[in-house]
Amino acid sequence: MSVLSRPRDALAASAAADHDEVRRPGGREFEFGDRDFRRVCDLIHERAGIALADGKRDMVYGRLSRRLRALGLRSFKDYLDLLEREGGEEWQAFTNALTTNLTAFFREPHHFERLRTELEQRVDAGPIALWSCAASTGEEPYSMAITACEAFGTLTPPVRILATDVDTQVLATAGRGVYPLDRVNGIDIAVRRRYFQRGTGQHEGFCRVHPALRQLIEFRPLNLLAPRYDVSGPYTALFCRNVMIYFDKPTQRGILSRLVPHLADDGMLYTGHSENYLHAADVIQPCGRTLYRRTRSAK
Repeated sequence: MSVLSRPRDALAASAAADHDEVRRPGGREFEFGDRDFRRVCDLIHERAGIALADGKRDMVYGRLSRRLRALGLRSFKDYLDLLEREGGEEWQAFTNALTTNLTAFFREPHHFERLRTELEQRVDAGPIALWSCAASTGEEPYSMAITACEAFGTLTPPVRILATDVDTQVLATAGRGVYPLDRVNGIDIAVRRRYFQRGTGQHEGFCRVHPALRQLIEFRPLNLLAPRYDVSGPYTALFCRNVMIYFDKPTQRGILSRLVPHLADDGMLYTGHSENYLHAADVIQPCGRTLYRRTRSAK
């Protein structure tokens, strides 16, 4: 699920839009009471494991009111009743609307430095599997792919990358591999020239990832709350970064207990800088800065 990516100005614009839809002159377009908010909280927690704080009320209203308009509904009660009664594709739209997607190329650079070191130590190891389990709009898995190409000195390294997310819209963006130029400005210029193709004409201001990177990655939807994960593995690196902060601790522990069996014996879990797993010490143990290995009991 991500937690996904737009430039800072786009994020600000989105936040402003959410706020404007709540604070229109004359009051809200739709009634949105405590009971409605609690129903939303219960449903998104049940569906995606996300724990919404009270401070998210305006964000929830702003994003879900768009769904009410799209469906021609007149109240949140009608929308939530429809969701529980019929569900179907609207469950995905509901989840997509409430998923906050923040990411960037080579976010937390020390992770990619460590990944490169790990890959360089496996130059003769045969096919290597990597997993980005909250892939968002693709910056993370493409960063992993670039790291693999650099480690092996080729556009066709013996690496396959699984990139999953609960949000199907951001996965579609990831699959296209097209980004505004300002999204890649922080990448070393030599790396940009090797792995990104600058757009021209009507595509001016955008760039596309090198097709060879796209060939290394399989994008597909996956809900971390699923009772089991239909993945292959074992994975040398499993990136699960900046997504667990949206789950409560029991949910985090459950997800970790399902993730880590898919790690290779010498594989590592890469986590976000604000995520702490002391409550799951029987499942994973630290082995570096925001790096973990599975415990013996978790194998």
